[in-house]
Order: sequence, then C-alpha cells, then structure tokens
Amino acid sequence: MEQNYFHSVTLDKDKCRGCTNCIKHCPTEAIRVRAGKAVIIKERCIDCGECIRICPYHAKKAVTDTIGIIRNYEYKIALPAPSLYGQFGPTYSRERILKGLLGLGFDHIFEVARAAEIVTMATQKYLKNPDIKKPIISSACPAVVRLIQVRFPSLIDRLLRIKSPMEVAAALAKREALAKGIPEGKIGTFFISPCAAKVTSVKAPYENNRSDVDGVLAIKDIYVPLLEKMKKQKAEGDDGFSLSGSIGITWAGTGGESSALNGGRYIAVHGIRNVNAILEQTVQGSLEDIEFIEALACPEGCLGGPLVMENPFVAKVNLRNEARRAPVRMSEEPLGDDEEYIWQSTVEYRPIMKLDDDMAKALEKMQRMDELTDILPGLDCGACGAPSCRTLAEDIVMGNAILTDCIIKLREKVDELESGSE
Repeated sequence: MEQNYFHSVTLDKDKCRGCTNCIKHCPTEAIRVRAGKAVIIKERCIDCGECIRICPYHAKKAVTDTIGIIRNYEYKIALPAPSLYGQFGPTYSRERILKGLLGLGFDHIFEVARAAEIVTMATQKYLKNPDIKKPIISSACPAVVRLIQVRFPSLIDRLLRIKSPMEVAAALAKREALAKGIPEGKIGTFFISPCAAKVTSVKAPYENNRSDVDGVLAIKDIYVPLLEKMKKQKAEGDDGFSLSGSIGITWAGTGGESSALNGGRYIAVHGIRNVNAILEQTVQGSLEDIEFIEALACPEGCLGGPLVMENPFVAKVNLRNEARRAPVRMSEEPLGDDEEYIWQSTVEYRPIMKLDDDMAKALEKMQRMDELTDILPGLDCGACGAPSCRTLAEDIVMGNAILTDCIIKLREKVDELESGSE
C-alpha cells in the first residue's frame, strides 16, 4: 500500500498575487484561487512542477533537502541524475563534474546513468513477455505515474513495473558500500534532482515500501557551489569512478529511454499536456500498434525539469556532446535476479473527485453539479478562481465556493437587484 499524501510542491503565500496563471496550466485542476491567493488541492496534485515553471512571481516552490543533510551520514554517496551533465558547457566534462561533487563533501559517486542502462536491459527483457498488454508505459517519471493514478486508472496495468534508475542506483550504491565493509547505518545516498516529483517519490514511494534514497538535492541549489569547486580543480582524473556509457547519459532527454531499447514501435512524448493527450489516445485504444510509451512530464524531458538551471535546449546540446565522448555500449550487465528490479508495492487508483462516501449522496451531488454546469456560462475564463465552469460547479457542491464567484452570475445578480429597486 502507498503511504499518505506527501507533496514537494508548495505555495509561498507572501509571493502569490492570485493571478490565476497556475490554474490554467495545472493538468489535474489541482489549484484554485481563493481570497486572492492560490490553494493547492493535495489530492489532485501530482507534483509535475508545471506551476513552478509558469508562475511569474515564483510563488510555487519545491521542498528539497539542503546540502547539509549529507553530514548526517559518515559515508556519503552522490547519485547525480544524467540531466546534471547538461547544465554545464564543454569546458566541464562529466569526469570534472563528478570530481566536483567529491569536493562538495561526498565520499563516492554512483551515476544514475549506470542504473538507467541496467533498467534498459531489464525493460528489453520485460517487453519480450507475450502476456503483457501493450503499449507498456514507462514508469521512470513519477509525475506521469501519479497522473495515471488520478486520471487514467485503466492504464495502471500498463505501467512498466521496473524500479526507476534512481532507486536502482541507490540500492546498488549501498550494496557496493556494504561490500567495502561500511556499516549500513553509516551509508547515505543522495539524489541530485531536476524535478520536484522525485522528491515526492522518495518521501512517498510507489515502487517500494521505503525508498533507498536518503535525501534529494535540487540541481539549482548545488549548481553554483559545484561550479566554484570545478573552477578550482587542477586536473581531471576519474577518482575511481565507474562511468556509464552513452545510453545511460541520453536518458536525461526525451527519446533517450525509448531509443535505448533498439527497435520496435516506440513513442517518446514530453510535456505534461502532450503526455495527457497520448494517454487519452491509449485509453481509447488507438495506439495498440505501439509497444512502448516513454512519457516525461517536463518539456525536453528531465533537461526541462523545474529544478534545473540551464535552458533545456542548451542543456540538450551539452548532453549530446557528453554522450559522444562516452562509449556507445552499456557499461555493465544487470546484477542479481529479475525480482530485485520489480516493484515491491502496488500502485492504486487515487480518485480526485470523491463527492461523498455515501453513494446516494454522491449521486445527488453529481446531479447538482450537472445542473450548475448547465446554468454557468461555459466560458472557462478562470476569473472565479477555478480552472473551468465544471470545476466551479464541483467547488460549489463541495461547499468551497458560491455561485456568485462567477462574475457573469454576479453581474446578473446585481442587475436583478437594481431592477427590483427601481
């Protein structure tokens, strides 16, 4: 079973000006503007970070760990997402970046790109199973998994039930440290993340009962100190790193995961609205000739995450340059049996519009919603603080809004009062 709701995306009320930009961009209609401030409905939020990206006042933010958390462990392992390599230009090679992480206080580095290659091979084997229903949908993006849970429950059984590269990297990094004789309680693993959804998947995991990641650091938070460390480096050297091949590196951008599967009919879609459209087509059964869907919530994949520094198109060039330097083939074979890569927990449907626990009352509220929707203007202007007339009707039924929150209905009410006073 999943843990209780946890969300890394939060609101800074002091910065929010109630502009309603966010309500129009949220893919699950999780935001309202009430009393001049945005309100995030936790049951609906999937932590995609779209609101962080589009808020002009930076009122939305992701709660991540600070670099100081690594001091809680004696042996500190950095798990850099491959998108980190796209943040720096050609002057800063992958080896230089990883050495810079050691300068920040880490004792060892385990590339998530290495784990991505392992996940690729496990996926290739998974897709050969004749009993699975296709298309299979990648589960590497936590925001997409949450989107399927709340909006497309019929697709839950299509999710690839293989752990994400982040979780595989954390487990293998700890295994390597244990083999060196380091006590388990002294080992800490820290993912360097481009997105808020990864924070949520660590705090409230859907792959395991407990995540093997001990902390999540935002790329944007370590960018400047890492850059300063790299500028002071005297020589590159690999410091004993076991580096991934180019396949693991390219996972950071859109198409990286699917192209690594070598052959077949695969779709790579990025941007949460585009993902939503592809999932709708999947539900309708129009993509049955597709074997695999790589779906990433952020534009240009993880390179466009809300916690990165570089423009995703520039980062894409940087990443491509680094991938060209790396060996083409995957660097190592999967370790152990298949079971260690399979989810140990169950992803379940998370309804976002539960009107009432009592079925009869729920039906009554649904009927009332339909009636309200019919009398509302249907403009979906957002001026009421809800993203659409339908969601305003829901809010009214749930007691969170009133009919005259709609400016058209308010104007009609004023006109009626003025007419009655004449």
